[in-house]
Amino acid sequence: MDPKDLLLPVFDAAGIEVNGNRPWDIRVHDERFFSRVVAQGNLGAGEAYMEGWWDADRLDETFARLFSTGGIARIPKSFDSLLGALRARLINTQNHSRSQQVARRHYDLGNDLYTAFLDPYNQYTCGYFKNTNDLNQAQEQKLDLICRKLRIEPGDRVLDIGCGWGGFAHWAAKRHGCHVTGISISKEQIAYAREFTSGLPVDIIKSDYRDFTGQFDKVLVCGMIEHVGYRNYPTLMAAARRLLKPSGLFLLHTIGRATSATTVDAWIARYIFPNSMCPSASQLTTAAEGNFVVEDLHNFGQYYEPTLLAWWDRLQNAWPHLEHKYSERIYRMFRYYLLSCAAAFRTRDLQLYQFVFSPSGIPGGYEPVR
Repeated sequence: MDPKDLLLPVFDAAGIEVNGNRPWDIRVHDERFFSRVVAQGNLGAGEAYMEGWWDADRLDETFARLFSTGGIARIPKSFDSLLGALRARLINTQNHSRSQQVARRHYDLGNDLYTAFLDPYNQYTCGYFKNTNDLNQAQEQKLDLICRKLRIEPGDRVLDIGCGWGGFAHWAAKRHGCHVTGISISKEQIAYAREFTSGLPVDIIKSDYRDFTGQFDKVLVCGMIEHVGYRNYPTLMAAARRLLKPSGLFLLHTIGRATSATTVDAWIARYIFPNSMCPSASQLTTAAEGNFVVEDLHNFGQYYEPTLLAWWDRLQNAWPHLEHKYSERIYRMFRYYLLSCAAAFRTRDLQLYQFVFSPSGIPGGYEPVR
């Protein structure tokens, strides 16, 4: 059967017309697009987009229609997807050596690229858009929410595992008078975070979470467990428990799935987050057994869509100042990534979970913070 004939019913069911004139319709510039998608699934669709074989004015709406009608599931699985699933079952794709890949291939692309579209605290995680439409305010509200959930007090020793560019460390140390230790494996992020937090009671250290030692009043993992892999969820939980004082609190902030899986989209795995996967709530609570009591679970995945759309707006506005350094392929890669993910959150295909854990349960109970 002709590849085009295989895909047209998928697009029709989603209300998408090939070479139509509506914002969500796709324009095919190279007819090889159809055979590539049939042969390689979303990996082929994403690579074809990066190479300019097709386009859409509202790529987020295109994907939202495909997600909401089940069209994504009807696109054939590529060999790379099947191979990735097999690899995930046979080997630990997030052992010490492989865990460095995401730092080298994504986070170390260049600090100027990320600071062009992130907020002043360089939060590369979901903002808290409660009663606001402004990205900067939403990210400050998210930082404040984390600090209130962790009950951070002056003098607390706080550990931020996967500290990014040091935004939380800066916020918490300056506003709450605590001492923050941030650990990361990205050399670019570490260099930026050390400069950003200079003069504050903050230490930024290059370390894998499995190797770190110490005792802390509060522990934070914000947007990092997506890079850990399902085989290592228990290892991360055990590390957080080992590093946390018996009376402490542990907050885990993560993109999540509604159902458990052990693989990630092949295009995302190749071009954005190597060896990554999003956990389900049950995978995390199972991994926490024997180490923690779940005090609170808060899902605010509806706020990730405005976060991603704001990032894309800022990136495209800043691109004239970046295009001398980064290729058109990188530009299209980020457009595909940010807008397809926005669609996944719009349709609630993906979630955003914030867990609060305690080692043995808070006496009298934990009062949820919103």
